[in-house]
Amino acid sequence: MGSKDSIFPKARIPYGTWGSSFFPAWQMSAMAEVNIGQFAAEAMSYIMGKRDVPLSELDYLVSGSTIPWHWKFWNSPFLAHCAGKRVPGYHVEQACATGMKAVYLAAADVQGGAGDVVGVLTFDRTSDSPVGIFPERRSYERTIALSDVWDNFGFDPATGQAMMTTAGNAARKYKLDRKEVDELTFYRYKQYFNALETGMLKDVLVPLELLNLQGKPIGKIDSDAGVRSITMEALRAMNELDTCITSGTQTHASDGMATLLVTTSEKAKELSKRPEIDIQIISKTEVRTLPALMPEAPALAVKKILADTGLTMNDMTVVKDHNPFALNDAIFAKELNYDWHKMNNTGCPLVWGHPQGPTLTRIIIEALDETVRLGGGYALIFGCAAGDVGIAAIFKVTDGGK
Repeated sequence: MGSKDSIFPKARIPYGTWGSSFFPAWQMSAMAEVNIGQFAAEAMSYIMGKRDVPLSELDYLVSGSTIPWHWKFWNSPFLAHCAGKRVPGYHVEQACATGMKAVYLAAADVQGGAGDVVGVLTFDRTSDSPVGIFPERRSYERTIALSDVWDNFGFDPATGQAMMTTAGNAARKYKLDRKEVDELTFYRYKQYFNALETGMLKDVLVPLELLNLQGKPIGKIDSDAGVRSITMEALRAMNELDTCITSGTQTHASDGMATLLVTTSEKAKELSKRPEIDIQIISKTEVRTLPALMPEAPALAVKKILADTGLTMNDMTVVKDHNPFALNDAIFAKELNYDWHKMNNTGCPLVWGHPQGPTLTRIIIEALDETVRLGGGYALIFGCAAGDVGIAAIFKVTDGGK
């Protein structure tokens, strides 16, 4: 197999059989009031209905989330039940890399013959996230309470440092300039609002209505609530929390879900709205950098995947990343000698938020949709994850109708 051939030659992502909710910020929508797993599964059913994909086609389900939710023990089989098709499956969790890992594992399942149509369903709700109580016999405190979101973001048990500290460490290592990081952030906001205004996200983001237990409407999720336009003057005036980091140059906690299908090439032609579009996973890689330097890990992962495939940045039609800190992109630009203006054309998590589980799934969907609009080619998608991990994947989009 050549270096540019797919690692899963049987697997395809059928064009258009995908969708994401908007990602409202923490506590800013009715999504804070629902069981996020049940909501995500019902939303998957609704989205597939809008895409004219009957769930009777589903053979298997790979789900992914990072924050405990009520009935999580039952994971994918329960979610499949809520979606309306009782199929087997399993749950995956790898911090912010969860969305990409779920897609990769679904492709592996198709390649291995687990099913012709494997669903990917990823979600998380940071709002009202649970607090766990742990018996701890090794400590003078016999009972430890842990706030799943805030305590984990504030403390890496392997290094004792917060995630924001890893960003400050990386900014100092790469001698980043605060002015560039602010300018990069301002540009990312412009990209996002331009994508909304020009309709580039209309085939990706699906407005969803939430119902209470009685089936009555309690709210509509039809925007990335909490995202507001920002000025350079406002960014420059913000207090620096660590080197090159302000409240404006990092992402925010949010809620959401995203879903897509991975199928055989035959099923992709059958289910896709445009069967002439062929989407393959070419390669995926992960690296782990030195302790407490998480924001540099994605750039290292990209370097490795390019070396593995023999491709270059010039071969990429679309480049998108999971960037919880704006300086992730600045480091990537330095390491790869790449113009950060050319990536994240339709928005990114820095702007629209960070619900972990579905974050990279939404990025993948946005990137593939953009690549199709541009006539095909390679899409490079990458990001970081807790534990100083970098993950990257390359997808190939071919338009056979041209």
